[in-house]
Amino acid sequence: MGPLKVGVVGVGHLGQHHARILAQSPLCELVAIVDRSRERAERIAKAYGAKPFRRYRKIYDLVEAVSIAVPTSLHHAVACEFLRRGIHCLVEKPIATTVEEAEEMMNLADENNCVLQVGHIERYNAAVRRLREILDKPVFVECHRLGPFTPRVSDVGVVLDLMIHDIDILLQIVQSPVVSMDAVGVNVLTDKEDIANVRLKFESGCTANLTVSRVSPKPQRKIRVFQRDMYVSIDYARQSMELYQRVPRPNPKKGDATADILRKRLRLKREDMLTLELNDFISTVQEGRTPQVTGEHARDALRLAIEIAKKIAEAGIREKFA
Repeated sequence: MGPLKVGVVGVGHLGQHHARILAQSPLCELVAIVDRSRERAERIAKAYGAKPFRRYRKIYDLVEAVSIAVPTSLHHAVACEFLRRGIHCLVEKPIATTVEEAEEMMNLADENNCVLQVGHIERYNAAVRRLREILDKPVFVECHRLGPFTPRVSDVGVVLDLMIHDIDILLQIVQSPVVSMDAVGVNVLTDKEDIANVRLKFESGCTANLTVSRVSPKPQRKIRVFQRDMYVSIDYARQSMELYQRVPRPNPKKGDATADILRKRLRLKREDMLTLELNDFISTVQEGRTPQVTGEHARDALRLAIEIAKKIAEAGIREKFA
């Protein structure tokens, strides 16, 4: 079996990096670049030795797998056309704009024996991978994901744009149904929420507080997880982790602290997450295994994100800033 023949559909801000990494990968052959901009398609295709196209329908017979990095509103329509033809798909997050769209994509992948993987890239973060090994039973989780505004993402609000990263990680580490939520949000620069906060309570007893903003001057991407006798702090951007562990003192004197808090910074190998994600997609297709981020995972994260965004819209708080 020769290298997997792949294409990239959409080579804007993120898609161009998909093309670069796939062109360099020994696991596949980048054969096609698709973009609505003829100039951009030709430029990226020339840089990486692929053929340029303006219409994705032109590459059905050329590729075995595609990476789809078009706007979220187009994920469903584009991915379904490839899945119907038995072509494996990596789709950027969020998987789609509705749960129904996501489930149609999942069904088509099953019917045509295709891999459908979704680009929840934080799963490939070295600190997140280590976190899942450490955690036992989280009781409180706090997430902050803040950054400046980028006009390139304007078709969805900040919940589907940014918070969905943390929602996906949260669902994987808590592994329990949500039983209640309180959400607020405001629009600042767009007609959708640009700042949002939600407090989630899970059946397991865990509580999570998530805050996101796409109008903050200073970037911050952190998650803190508390469980019995341990607190874990992760900086997503640095792929770094610190542990704060409660260690009981033997025979403490009356009035003294009964335990000490030991701080430990773990040494983790920082890696390029997009490279890991794309190579994992290619390997998943070649080996016929289940992807690390399945359509089901992405659908569940999308469902909760939609519920949060709906709660914010129903509250009507953002209208004060319109």
